Amino acid sequence: MKSYLTEIVTNAIKNIGGDAELPPVIIEKPRIPEHGDAATNIALQLARPLKKSPRKIAEEIVAGLDYDPSKISEVQIAGPGFINFRFADEGLHEILDAVVKAGPNYGKSTLNSGLKMQVEFVSANPTGPLTVGHGRNAVLGDTVARLLEWTGAEVDREYYFNNAGRQMRVLGESVKARYLQLLGEDAVFPEEGYEGEYIRDVAQTLVDRFSDKLKEALPDKEFKDAAESSIFKEIQQTLKRMDIEMDAFFNENELYKSGAIDEVLDKLDKKGLIYEKDGAVWYKTTEHGKDKDTVLKKSTGEPTYRLPDIAYHANKLDRGYDLCVDVFGADHIATYPDVLSAIETIGYDPKRVDVLVYQFVTIVKEGRPFKMSTRKANYVTLDELMDEVGADVTRFFFLMRSPNTHLEFDIAQAKEAGEKNPVFYLQYAHARIQSIFRKANEEYKFEEKVNYSTLEHPSETRLIKRISEFPAAIESAAISKEPHRLINYLNDLAGDFHRFYHDCHILGQELEIAHARVALLLIVAQVLANGLSILGIKAPDRM
Repeated sequence: MKSYLTEIVTNAIKNIGGDAELPPVIIEKPRIPEHGDAATNIALQLARPLKKSPRKIAEEIVAGLDYDPSKISEVQIAGPGFINFRFADEGLHEILDAVVKAGPNYGKSTLNSGLKMQVEFVSANPTGPLTVGHGRNAVLGDTVARLLEWTGAEVDREYYFNNAGRQMRVLGESVKARYLQLLGEDAVFPEEGYEGEYIRDVAQTLVDRFSDKLKEALPDKEFKDAAESSIFKEIQQTLKRMDIEMDAFFNENELYKSGAIDEVLDKLDKKGLIYEKDGAVWYKTTEHGKDKDTVLKKSTGEPTYRLPDIAYHANKLDRGYDLCVDVFGADHIATYPDVLSAIETIGYDPKRVDVLVYQFVTIVKEGRPFKMSTRKANYVTLDELMDEVGADVTRFFFLMRSPNTHLEFDIAQAKEAGEKNPVFYLQYAHARIQSIFRKANEEYKFEEKVNYSTLEHPSETRLIKRISEFPAAIESAAISKEPHRLINYLNDLAGDFHRFYHDCHILGQELEIAHARVALLLIVAQVLANGLSILGIKAPDRM
């Protein structure tokens, strides 16, 4: 219905706007239901370019509307120039037919059709298992990718990592120290080494395989390689457990091998934006509004992470992506602008990069920060969290708040099988509908044709209107890259279902009415299942 309204309003505007460059038509749901089912403020937006009063423009638009009365029952002008629409019952019933026809594809759109996009997320170096801190990143990135796919984009999921540098050297040294200790040697553990049990597990594997033959081996060879292989295998298993599958893994080392790092420095140098000081290479970020310049390469010759990041983004854009989405934690909020300014300087459009920054997560139990185990050093792993509450609940809780807000992951709430658990609330609505359908099938023999005209109760109408909003809810979440908007919609849909269930009985009703109501509920179940699938969550038939 939203696309239909956009089309008829746009056509009406063409008749009064001539060749003027006009803003797009935005159709929204009025905050007050009494104002109608949909509204647009386009007349207010056109006042300046058309040099007319908004009210006059609204009158001209309404006079020029060519709409189907079976879809739109009433059009009104309100206030200074808002145009409100009320849907016809017949048009609402057509929506139900459209959902049945589309089935698991209902809600998909062509908003981003023809666009090639990449979402880069997780991107943890292979120095340890994925933690709760990585979890929000992983689920947010994967769900944004799903939303973009549902709006027609071709999406690649990419994991960027660095298996070189100081962190990896320390990793190799940590494994070798544990290896020697397992052999009974008096080995000194490196300062700031990785102390998790997973390091001992890798070392034990090397002892089992090679006995003492690696005593003289260098830490950055067999030991680092064994740790990297083991850790990456565990990372991929964790992601798979959350129904996340990467399309590509990009190694930062490729940027050095290809000369991309030197190419970035050369381009910035030609623009006069880098200089040497105290043996280091500096980027003139003061020319982009920062208080001080930024080091790109240390006096030791080792680059700071900004330099390969700049080269990596140039590489991504060279691959032809229309949009590259970066999913970063809040610790990047002050640094990613340097990368964007640099890629613009060397000739790329920074609008082709969208940075999604999320706040961090606190695990809470009984009102206090909660640590579930010490099995893997001083953090909670993502696998430990899923062991505690399950993969579905883990995904949902990471998504149910805006990325811009700090998230308190309440273990007690997550484990509760009741309405206080928000994911249970949605899954239970789907399961309850399937239960109703099974019982109704035992009592009635339904005909193939459904008579939706019997759906006249306000709770039925409210439910149908909510169903019609699903495609717009997906587009809104995809445009903003905020999956919690879809969750808010699904919560509203489930709430409308529960009101319907209270107000409109099925069993004991006349066949025609019972059939229409069961058909309506199966459509609600389809929408719930589609929405949960975007979130990466199962829609159970029984609970």
